[in-house]
Amino acid sequence: MAGRKISPNLALDQLVAQRIARGESIVHLGFGESRLPVFPPLVRQLTAGADRNAYGPVVGDPATREAVAGYFSRRRLPTEANQVIVAPGSKPLLMALQLVVDGGTLVALPSWVTYAPQARLAGKNVRGVPIPKSCGGVPDPAALRETIRAARALGQAPRILILTSPDNPTGTHAPPEVIRELCAIAEEEDLLIVSDEIYRDILHEPGADLLSPAEVAPRRTVVITGLSKNLALGGWRIGAARFPAGGWGERIHADVAAVASEIWSTLAGPMQSVARYAFAEPPEIRERLAADAALHGTVAGAMHRIMVDAGATCRPPTGAFYVYPDFAPLRGPLAEQGVIDGASLQRHLLAELGIAVLSGHHFGDRPDALRFRAATSMLYGATGQQQRQTQDAADPLAVPHVAEALAQVERALAKLPR
Repeated sequence: MAGRKISPNLALDQLVAQRIARGESIVHLGFGESRLPVFPPLVRQLTAGADRNAYGPVVGDPATREAVAGYFSRRRLPTEANQVIVAPGSKPLLMALQLVVDGGTLVALPSWVTYAPQARLAGKNVRGVPIPKSCGGVPDPAALRETIRAARALGQAPRILILTSPDNPTGTHAPPEVIRELCAIAEEEDLLIVSDEIYRDILHEPGADLLSPAEVAPRRTVVITGLSKNLALGGWRIGAARFPAGGWGERIHADVAAVASEIWSTLAGPMQSVARYAFAEPPEIRERLAADAALHGTVAGAMHRIMVDAGATCRPPTGAFYVYPDFAPLRGPLAEQGVIDGASLQRHLLAELGIAVLSGHHFGDRPDALRFRAATSMLYGATGQQQRQTQDAADPLAVPHVAEALAQVERALAKLPR
């Protein structure tokens, strides 16, 4: 365990907070937090459950798991409560899966900064597979086949395939035909699919369709979700997993529950009260989800236009609250200023232009690529009052602090050499 470091997104967030506290002017786009106020009905649920101080069932109380099962069932994933485990965030569930499923792990490149480190903590071999041109969060199917063949030729045994849709860091979601092809490969190669769908409720276009791998390969897909992103409850740590029906799913469910009993014991009682209410999705929750998804889409779309106007290529965002620009078109002029890779681009943007982003190499991207993730949700305001103003605005781009932050990014990127 020697030499372990804090996850880069958390480390950057702490660094930026320190510099802002010293009075520096920084536009913080480096942390994947939904910076919105807590929805008042959720506060009431937390308060009502505050006296729940006893240990509950390891997998979660029956009513909470029923609510989660209903959430999945409404998304074309018929689910029984006994297929569900709730936990203090999605991270422990992802880590537990790495611990209980044998074999190596396959991740998309780029992908969320935690997947590969968790697999390595579990002693696994990790192989990254480049994403297709159309989207992020999933490996290119042809490249996945080749990666599996190469791994098996070396005596390795890939077993877990992690998919994310919508995706962090690219802010896109995979089209159904790609999901179907990846599920076919998983069937052929006997892989367990871990489908991280924590951004599922943040699709920018109303009615946009998202195909879950669990619809295509239901007996070999574990679905992960939580309330950190869609309802801005990152600090409350509420996650849930849906396990496949049938023997394999039941065994994995039991093994994850055993790990849970030794690590987190149970999701805190007050948080289960919140989870039961939120996953049941009464009308006010559904309205909040839809409004926030529209907000995220509007601001991410504006940031995408700024990046493209600055000379980058960038996939148009379709979900979550990220853009992932590539400044390869400016490689020559940037090199003259000492910017030759993702790490130096991140440093340059922060030190010279006051823009905090997270370089693509932290997500497993090629170190020499001039790519980074910008989290647009960080623009909604530094205070609860500002965040509510952004959330309630008919046009969030006209809110003064949002407009100024976007303008500051635009002015800063205009200073990049051409």
